[in-house]
Amino acid sequence: MAVVDQPLVQPMRLRGASVVLAVLGRLGQMALTLLVASFLTFLFLQAAPGDPVEIMLGGKANDPAVMRRLNEQFGFDDPVLVQYWHWLTNFLHGDMGTSFVFRDHVSGMVASRLPTTALLVAYGSILVIVFGFALGLIAARSGRVVDTGVSVVLSVALATPTYVIAIVLITVFSLYLNWFPVFGSGTGLLDRLHHLTLPAITLALSSCAAMARVTRASIKEEGRRDHVTTAVARGLDSRTVLRRHVVRNALLPITTIAGILVAALVAGTVIVEQAFGLDGLGSLLVLAITRKDYAVVQSVSVLVIGAFLVANALVDLLYGVIDPRTRGGESR
Repeated sequence: MAVVDQPLVQPMRLRGASVVLAVLGRLGQMALTLLVASFLTFLFLQAAPGDPVEIMLGGKANDPAVMRRLNEQFGFDDPVLVQYWHWLTNFLHGDMGTSFVFRDHVSGMVASRLPTTALLVAYGSILVIVFGFALGLIAARSGRVVDTGVSVVLSVALATPTYVIAIVLITVFSLYLNWFPVFGSGTGLLDRLHHLTLPAITLALSSCAAMARVTRASIKEEGRRDHVTTAVARGLDSRTVLRRHVVRNALLPITTIAGILVAALVAGTVIVEQAFGLDGLGSLLVLAITRKDYAVVQSVSVLVIGAFLVANALVDLLYGVIDPRTRGGESR
């Protein structure tokens, strides 16, 4: 029996080892990407015009002794590589540093603003996935008139800048109709969802249009394949054909664009949070950049990039669920 079982056990062990190696390789790639991105962000921030000490003191930067003491206190007079190394080692130990503008721990500032941004991105992601897929499916399965009308609406949504969408939504639904508040993120889950509805729509609209266009193209392409024609000729129910033979095979490109768009929503919060006066990470990042608050910019940038990488990793995991042939270590 042991001789018979050996050929079965060994491939299983090889597949398990390949999966572990693939996961470790992906984690190493993500860590390297974060390291390079954080270093480039630090260099660009250092090269930006303006002295952080002068910005900190406002128009009172006329005492060389005070400026020298502040430079020594925050390490601004150290070489760039030394400053970056200090920040990196502290960050890896859970210390994001201290904001010299707000005179507060960056970790506490991030923790207080993270729920707003996380809820906004989650709300926007649901809108993108649900309505983007639904609109694309409707356009692909409808007649020429509906398909053309949906395509025109999607093109307009894609071409409209985010800040213009924000202005229109605020004007119509806040000022005229008074359905939603203009500023603030609310308190409590229901109140927060009410406050974040317009920001979420603003954040998701162009991404929803992109999702719908990819879904429409993928559904149409799969609907023209030979196996779908054969299934229809055999008399299978149209819903069964759509679910099993069209949508299932179209999920790979749809999942790809969904992952990219959801990850991009994190960066889009910068504009949306500014437009709606939300106390999230995006508005904090903009404020920190204008004041060259190194610790805040570095920490928030790494978190945003990390969220983007995690979203892409989750998409890769979904590939294995949708199509087992894409799993690491398996081939046909």
